[in-house]
Amino acid sequence: MKKSIKGTGVWLSAAVLIGLAACQQNSTAPRFTAEKVRDYASSLYNNQLYQQAVDQYNYYLDTYKPDDSEAANINYTIGNIYFERVHDYQNALSYYLRIKHLYPESQVVDETNKKVVACLERLQRSADAQQVMEESVLLDPTQAKKRRPGEVVAKIGKRQITTGDLAYEISQLPPYVRSQLDDRSKKKDFLRQYIATELFYTSAKRKGLDKDKGVIEAAFQAKKTSMVQKLLEEEISQEVNLSEGDVELFYKAHQKRYSTRNEDGSTKEVKALADVRGKVMQDLILQKQKEAYDILVQRMMRERAVEIYADKL
Repeated sequence: MKKSIKGTGVWLSAAVLIGLAACQQNSTAPRFTAEKVRDYASSLYNNQLYQQAVDQYNYYLDTYKPDDSEAANINYTIGNIYFERVHDYQNALSYYLRIKHLYPESQVVDETNKKVVACLERLQRSADAQQVMEESVLLDPTQAKKRRPGEVVAKIGKRQITTGDLAYEISQLPPYVRSQLDDRSKKKDFLRQYIATELFYTSAKRKGLDKDKGVIEAAFQAKKTSMVQKLLEEEISQEVNLSEGDVELFYKAHQKRYSTRNEDGSTKEVKALADVRGKVMQDLILQKQKEAYDILVQRMMRERAVEIYADKL
């Protein structure tokens, strides 16, 4: 009898433990459905509460344990928030790399690879920066320029600035600015300004401003603009070929543009082509460039199957 009671007691104790475990599981179960949490995260994003949206998406990942495909998509969404909205390229890169390494079979891997490259460009990392990023080692993208020959005209600490260095810096200026640096005093002023810029740059770098989000984004946008400008110069210059006949035809078609006017707006005198040839050629080149630009844009938009939904604007 005692044995039976003892056995029953053991059984009852086990039942109690199982019941307690079940209660504990029920007490920690998510209060809301997975769909509601995702909708809430999307709502936060739509209301420009980006960090809060990231927090909710991470909560969703940790709590609801989605399958690999959905987890990759959620991580991609978080990466895009950091990349496109917050301009925090280090955090964006960490989420993109998570997809590459944890979910390599995901359908978003190809797009993720592109975003990784974009992050590295904005972070100004070298070609092997992805491996360096994983090892938490930051490369210095500002490698020292090779010393150019010439006499030493200034020193910043132990760094020497030569006439070759100065000539190179001047050569990078627009032609109209270069023409103003012929005499010694102007060159001296430019050298002082150049040194001041180098000192400010060194000070800013020491403060870590080379990692500032705004600076990184501005540098990338400047680089992008410069690349686009270079491409347009190469593409459009091939399409702008002028002959003497083109200049004469343009002049005849736009003579009013090169005439003097009476007070009532009527034409007083049409200037001879020889007197306004420079202006005519400038206007014709601008028109040809615009035409070539429009054709180039239309061709590229066709090739890349661009669609614009104007009714959504």
